[in-house]
Amino acid sequence: MEFIVINEKDNVRVSLDNAHKYALRNIKKGEKIIKYGFPIGAATQDISEGEHVHTHNLKTLLSGVCTYAYEPETVKVCKTESPEILAYVRKDGRIGIRNDIWIIPTVGCINKAAEKIGALTGAFCFTHPYGCSQLSGDHLRTQQILSGLIRHPNAGGVLVLGLGCENNNIEQLKSVLGEYDSDRVKFLNAQSCGDEIAEGVKIAEQLKANADRDIRVTVPASKLVIGLKCGGSDGLSGITANAVTGKVTDKICAMGGTAVLTEVPEMFGAEQLLLNRCADREVFDKAVGLINGYKEYFISHNQPISENPSPGNKEGGITTLEEKSLGCVQKGGHAAVTDVLDYGDTAKKAGLNLLAGPGNDMVAVTNLTAAGCNIILFTTGRGTPLGAPVPTVKIASNSVTAEKKKNWTDFDAQTGNEDELFDLLLETANGRQTQNEKNGFREIAVFKDGVTL
Repeated sequence: MEFIVINEKDNVRVSLDNAHKYALRNIKKGEKIIKYGFPIGAATQDISEGEHVHTHNLKTLLSGVCTYAYEPETVKVCKTESPEILAYVRKDGRIGIRNDIWIIPTVGCINKAAEKIGALTGAFCFTHPYGCSQLSGDHLRTQQILSGLIRHPNAGGVLVLGLGCENNNIEQLKSVLGEYDSDRVKFLNAQSCGDEIAEGVKIAEQLKANADRDIRVTVPASKLVIGLKCGGSDGLSGITANAVTGKVTDKICAMGGTAVLTEVPEMFGAEQLLLNRCADREVFDKAVGLINGYKEYFISHNQPISENPSPGNKEGGITTLEEKSLGCVQKGGHAAVTDVLDYGDTAKKAGLNLLAGPGNDMVAVTNLTAAGCNIILFTTGRGTPLGAPVPTVKIASNSVTAEKKKNWTDFDAQTGNEDELFDLLLETANGRQTQNEKNGFREIAVFKDGVTL
């Protein structure tokens, strides 16, 4: 069996064969288990050198809301020149790397009509079950996410399809949407016309004809906004896939680009690494609010904040949330944290942004898309076919998954390096299709917390 020791402070090593942990020396009951140079929990019994370290002898040390000290690190950023890509420049100055036609239903009741219009025109339809019978925060979150999708620069045209009697009717949605490009965004209220399918097809075809006049122009790659996500992680994710993605994040940020990291529960146990990189005290305070606010969300539902990893994560070698989080945040590289976004916000500041939201894969990729990400770098150990509305680059942590699931995988992080992944990012921005695009796998999901009427 071949092993790797990640950090000189570690008292476990990781098998490259099965991604599980094994003791480097004898470990006493109650002693902290160190991986990535940080504690990932404590031993629940004496562990002998060479012994397997996992759920049977390791437990989390996470508790509730914490008090954090601002201990800023000097983030060394070597500014680099930005390569060029070919993209569509929108009226608001943002760039799109695709020019698709999207159909966005305001409410789940109109989903099937939206799907039929999409099937007849080739437009991509993003259905969801919400838009009515929601109150307060849930209602607003649905509107914010749909608004982010409607304004997304990767869409050459958007048909917003409403029913008419829903809480989230078109006029209500417009009040949250704000300014939009009326040449690229059109609205249709199904209850106000005779044949909504025929009318919807007509509008979608008009949008397509308008988008066909758009052309790609040369722009710096620094105008890209990339999203960072992991799903189906294993014990190698933090060593290979997340680590190489972090290096690409650093490249993007060094050239003046923007990266967005979400999955707040998968920051628990590793949050101090991010807090220390906050650009100033204001960003630090917002980041503390992000972390503790999400912990309070768990507590308000009488759930332990350590209720993670998933069964698949554990089978793949991840034991505690601290371990998962320390691997997860590797995707953020070493860039300075320049902003903290609420769920439904749009990224506006260059550098690394932290975005409020859960780790759930479908909700997270939708959240990243609505925040304005042109492309998502999605790392995975176990493999997943899921795709966002935007190109979703699947980065396998190990060659076994990359080989077994070629139809899902875009990059093998066990054999590839950051220069190769960065080149793939640029190629994707220039039009190369990702596996989720080839497969037609594009979905959305909206976060829900409250009452359904």
